[in-house]
Amino acid sequence: MKARVNERFDFSFEGNDFSWDCIEVKEGRFHILFKGQSLVADVIEANTNQKTFIIRINNNNYRVQIKDKYDELLLSLGMDILNNQKESDIKAPMPGRVLDIMLDIGASVAKGESVLVLEAMKMENVIKSPTDGVVKRITVEKNQAVEKNEVLIEFE
Repeated sequence: MKARVNERFDFSFEGNDFSWDCIEVKEGRFHILFKGQSLVADVIEANTNQKTFIIRINNNNYRVQIKDKYDELLLSLGMDILNNQKESDIKAPMPGRVLDIMLDIGASVAKGESVLVLEAMKMENVIKSPTDGVVKRITVEKNQAVEKNEVLIEFE
């Protein structure tokens, strides 16, 4: 398995002596023991379709992209484009409450643009668009409680 951190650092877990202990303290929060250090890691954002995660450790955010042996095989066969299909909606990355919706139906959205604010675990999380598109439908309202993976916004 390989991981790329902050689009710069590549790590391979094959054949390395990578020894750590990790337990989930509560949903989205982990306690890690690694090389004699005790760390607390919070999963800020998780996109399981693209295998990308934003993880906060010691108040520093790290963008991590994971590739397993199957991703590597698809890449070697030139079939990795199948994993890069356009996403057609934005889902809640965690349970929470909608604080703000920053766009309307029919609005054009650029990849990475802020579209919604979700309060979860007493923190405000700005949800960004994973793709360019036009808003087809907004399925939530301000102050609405949402569950993890619930569709928030659909694109055309």
